[in-house]
Amino acid sequence: MRRMVPRTLRARLTCGLVVLLALSCAAVGIAAVVTLRSFLTERLDQQLSQAGGTFPASLEHHGSHEPDADNAHVDTRRQVPGTFGARLLHGQVTAAGVVRSGADTSVTLTARDRAAIAAVPVDGHTHALELSALDDYRVRAVTGDDGDVLVTGLPLSGVQDAVARLVMVEGAVFGGALLVAGAAGAFWVRWSLRPLRRVAATAASVTALPLASGEVALPDRVPDTDPRTEVGQVGIALNRMLGHVENALGKRHAGEERLRRFAADASHELRTPVASIRGHAELARLHPEPVPPGVSRALERIAAESARMGGMVDDLMLLARLDAGRPLAREQVDLTLLVLDAVDDARAAGPGHRWVLDLPEAPVTVTGDALRLQQILGNLLANARLHTPAGTRVTVRLRQDQAASRLVVEDDGPGIPADIRDTVFERFARADHTRPGPEGRGAGLGLAIVTAVATAHGGTAEVRSRPGATEFTVTLPRSVL
Repeated sequence: MRRMVPRTLRARLTCGLVVLLALSCAAVGIAAVVTLRSFLTERLDQQLSQAGGTFPASLEHHGSHEPDADNAHVDTRRQVPGTFGARLLHGQVTAAGVVRSGADTSVTLTARDRAAIAAVPVDGHTHALELSALDDYRVRAVTGDDGDVLVTGLPLSGVQDAVARLVMVEGAVFGGALLVAGAAGAFWVRWSLRPLRRVAATAASVTALPLASGEVALPDRVPDTDPRTEVGQVGIALNRMLGHVENALGKRHAGEERLRRFAADASHELRTPVASIRGHAELARLHPEPVPPGVSRALERIAAESARMGGMVDDLMLLARLDAGRPLAREQVDLTLLVLDAVDDARAAGPGHRWVLDLPEAPVTVTGDALRLQQILGNLLANARLHTPAGTRVTVRLRQDQAASRLVVEDDGPGIPADIRDTVFERFARADHTRPGPEGRGAGLGLAIVTAVATAHGGTAEVRSRPGATEFTVTLPRSVL
């Protein structure tokens, strides 16, 4: 039943219109049938009253009290065909006949028919009578001159035929009217709901826009804004909401632009003093005169932190350039060679891990920026090395099909905590705030650079993680720029 119920507003309105019209037609048809049957039955009763008992009285042989066995002397003058007559004496049917087109008026009655005739009240009113040989009749019983009972009846076949013909005409007329009304109603409802479809089209166009970041141009507003109509009220509310959304998105985009400019300017300004600090620290460490151990240790820490700060500044500048949409290099890059070099570097930096390669026999090549793609590999492998314990198996897999190349870095380490799994690609997201040493105090920009570089190449970066299986997948189209 639920499947049969219309789902769309247009279908519901059309079905509702047709159902209401069908109910109206049924009510009119029933009223017409009842009225016509009542009118024709009343006319039939009037004819019975006018006919009196002439026909049943003539069933008795003139001048004798014995019935006319073959109805040879009955009086059928001014009697319509089908008129029924019966004479009863002492509750028993002594004679019966039916007016026909010929001279024969005899009729055969069953015992049940005779009992039904005898049961007709002698009150001068008309009553319904059903005879097995003659179908339905309207009959009237009166007392005769000889103490007998004269029953006169007229058939209901004419009334029933007229009613049946009316029912057929009503069915044809009302059926055609419902078809025409359904088609016209569907067209009218469809035409009337055009403003609502425009509202839906505007809302759908907004849902198709990428609203998460960047500058967003909202579509034109809904043109139907007549406050006197329901659709106009919805259009006004939707236009007002779109105005607020556009204002909020504009402010968000302006804030993002200011933040990008600040990050780019700050990174640019920090490069020089950070380089100077590193240079002075290295110069002080190379001084030929003896340096106290405490001062030497401080100079080493200054140089290390300066190097780490320099790497952070470089990462921020790279993200700022990617956010600004600056074009990347376009060249044929052998991903297989990049993977081999990156894994060799990772094996040297993390000898306690087990590094496994799963590469196809044919070289995998894409079009892109080799330096940035190498940075993706380096960040993913460094992430696996720094956030998994020694002895972890790290597998680097490379696959390529007709449309894209896929780089997968998988490890069997403890996995990514559930509370940060959805934010690992965000900037300054850190998985471990308690890891000691300089390697545990990363800025949280490595995976952000991975997803930014992949996006700049027209690809994607994804992660799936559970205890014992963490998998980073970078998908790059074969022609990326």
